Amino acid sequence: MSTGKKYKEYKGLNLPSIADEVLKFWKDNQTFEKSISTREGKTPWVFYEGPPSANGMPGIHHVMGRTIKDIFCRYKTLQGFQVKRKAGWDTHGLPIELGVEKSLGITKEDIGNKNSPKYISVEDYNKACRKEVMKFTDKWEDVTNNMGYWVDLNDPYITYDNKYIESVWWLLGNLHQKNLLYKGFTIQPYSPAAGTGLSSHEINLPGCYKDVKDRMQR
Repeated sequence: MSTGKKYKEYKGLNLPSIADEVLKFWKDNQTFEKSISTREGKTPWVFYEGPPSANGMPGIHHVMGRTIKDIFCRYKTLQGFQVKRKAGWDTHGLPIELGVEKSLGITKEDIGNKNSPKYISVEDYNKACRKEVMKFTDKWEDVTNNMGYWVDLNDPYITYDNKYIESVWWLLGNLHQKNLLYKGFTIQPYSPAAGTGLSSHEINLPGCYKDVKDRMQR
């Protein structure tokens, strides 16, 4: 009977140290990459991450959500599926636009309006928005790696890319051809300052609501 130790013995429970060892082992042995390459030709189990927004810092709620996603992907991998796990970035519009306009000291009326003293071209405005929306990608990549979340960060889908936008239009075109689109009526929150409708996420952003006193209140 062998007396060799199968598992490493720890004299003290130092979880951060153990985590670093596991992460190093995965990196040195390319464990994530091999979980895909060794299943080449197997049935794919498609996973596109519901993308985070790189203009904001990651929080503990992101770690919790990603842990659940990771459990499903690892389980399907263990079942023999090929799970490539594509990362993505949500480059949503309005919060970024408002932030850029505030930092540049402009309004919507200045964009593309050559008669405005604060004129900015649409191209330069878009460049500023694209830069702003990706400013925390390094922080997200650190969190992704440190929590041991397996996802392909090398080839993410980005919602402002033309290929992504065109894929959405392609899907809408297919839905239209199948008569699955219909016209309906809903109550839509609207921002006069931004000149656009607001999503449920946008109306829950900090600063959207404030307590005011009714002028008629005594």
